[in-house]
Amino acid sequence: MTRFSSILLVDPRGWVLLQERDEHPVIDPDRWGFVGGHVDEGEDPETAAYRELLEETGLRVEPPLLELWGEFSVFHEAYDSFDDAFVFTAATTATDADVVVGEGRQIVFVDPAQVGDLPLTASATQILPEFLLSERYRSLRA
Repeated sequence: MTRFSSILLVDPRGWVLLQERDEHPVIDPDRWGFVGGHVDEGEDPETAAYRELLEETGLRVEPPLLELWGEFSVFHEAYDSFDDAFVFTAATTATDADVVVGEGRQIVFVDPAQVGDLPLTASATQILPEFLLSERYRSLRA
């Protein structure tokens, strides 16, 4: 079992930050998913979330901005295992222009109305619809 920290940032329009993965990852290449990645050995999921956000987007946020929204078990076919996904959320005033892509093809804010048209990763397929219907998402849009 592998542990992952994922980050969902919501901009003032209610759009969510998503990453279009390139062809290189073992898990879900060429699909849209969350910013984030592996929790290193000895690292806690919250620390990993801040590290991954900075590494993948160049966006630096200070604790305690990211809030743990949920913990999920996600099946990754490439690993043939159920893995732990910790999902952290926050509101942001960042824009696409503020993002420096450190991994993947692109990382942009996506209109939730368009999410259904995207090929999503296993974790995003499972978690994103629930997030978009959640009280937490509504509170981040306010």
